Amino acid sequence: MGYLLIFITAIFVNNVILSQFLGICPFLGVSKKVNTAAGMGAAVTFVLTLATIVTYVIQVYLLIPYGLEYLQTIAFILVIAALVQMVEIILKKVSPPLYQALGVFLPLITTNCCILGVAIQVASNQYNSQGLEFGLLPGIMYAVSTALGFALAMIIFAGLREQLQFSKVPKAMQGMPIALITASLLAMAFMGFSGIDAGLRL
Repeated sequence: MGYLLIFITAIFVNNVILSQFLGICPFLGVSKKVNTAAGMGAAVTFVLTLATIVTYVIQVYLLIPYGLEYLQTIAFILVIAALVQMVEIILKKVSPPLYQALGVFLPLITTNCCILGVAIQVASNQYNSQGLEFGLLPGIMYAVSTALGFALAMIIFAGLREQLQFSKVPKAMQGMPIALITASLLAMAFMGFSGIDAGLRL
């Protein structure tokens, strides 16, 4: 039940974008088309999962034993940057159209606070507030669930923005203003999932 709880909570109740407000830059910048949003969601899922594993191992077996916890942020950023470079090379060879579509936002995964934030939460066992035991496996489950929540929010938001292109939006509201209003309404819609986690605990 603990893993099911973290899965549902991370995706719907505590969505990393709509509830924790992490990863807003790609959320607003790469959400004009569903295909691009799905590609960014897949890239973030891959990087986030790998980064969580690597950073957890570094935290437990390197930083803590040698009293170097103060280097956590710097070490994690270096790991994430290396993983993003790997994803960029793979995408460039495997899917050039997606690589071109993501454009400048692919390197921005390096500074995506969603990835760094989740890595720090897992390394610091903050995810354990959901009732999971300490360890790497629950942390990976939390990271994957968070990444899926990120991708879900991106895809839904991209679909809404595509529909807005066929709507009569006032000139003063076109572009980013209507996108921000749409994002706020989507966040309010996700608030409807509040309480699901409490029901699962019973």
